[in-house]
Amino acid sequence: MKILKYLSQRIYTTWCITWFVVPFVVTYPLQVFLIRKPQWYKHVHNINRLWSHIFLRMFLAPLIVEWRTKLNPKQRYIFTPNHSSYLDIPMMLRAIPGFLNFVGKSSLAKVPLWGKVYDKLYISVDRKSAISSAKSYIKSVQSLEKGRSLVIFPEGTIPTTAGEQMLPFKDGPFKLAIEKQLPLVPVTMPYNQHFMPDLDGKLKIRWHPLKMIVHEPIDTTGLTLNDLPVLKEKVFQIIQTELTKHTSTHVNRYSDYQEISALSQVGV
Repeated sequence: MKILKYLSQRIYTTWCITWFVVPFVVTYPLQVFLIRKPQWYKHVHNINRLWSHIFLRMFLAPLIVEWRTKLNPKQRYIFTPNHSSYLDIPMMLRAIPGFLNFVGKSSLAKVPLWGKVYDKLYISVDRKSAISSAKSYIKSVQSLEKGRSLVIFPEGTIPTTAGEQMLPFKDGPFKLAIEKQLPLVPVTMPYNQHFMPDLDGKLKIRWHPLKMIVHEPIDTTGLTLNDLPVLKEKVFQIIQTELTKHTSTHVNRYSDYQEISALSQVGV
């Protein structure tokens, strides 16, 4: 049984890596061509969205997006998801419509091949550098002024307790939302860390259903920076409550999933 479990895990990991890599390699020449001009960036973003759609579907894991609101396509938002896995950005790309801009750690811009695309298309920040943080804040403001919604992970990094207990939130997205009087949208992703955990650079993939909850926007109209701590705590509690609920009630740690697939039966 252990041999079968090991083999099935290896086969599934190879399957997932193949479907992750092949669509990217096929579209990469076009992406490199399109990032030469800013007016073409939206097309590159859509290619990345298609890439995310393809490989997430081919991972053969159920993916539920639970919408607790209806977004206004003409409204700019600041999305604040919990951070638990390298799947977080592809999940947001797949689920959230519009020409999003992501604020992510600077190491993403150093990823072979895709890093070049990320550096042109999105915002990278070295949170250990005050200068880098200031530059990313200015770029975030400019992005909002151009009409792009932002995705900012308020924890700033993936915690060792991902999916169970979040890290204290940074002020950045909440300061931006108040200064620009834009709605904040909390997003909960409770299972990404089970599918692809952050293991200090080691790749590990295990079959697990996936889920995203898009919460109701929080209006910031009339708020000042004095309200920032309360706003930050409100968003934290919304996401943390959802994470706690999904940790304690589950089938395969997945409360809405009723069937066990052939892959999961053999431990994949």
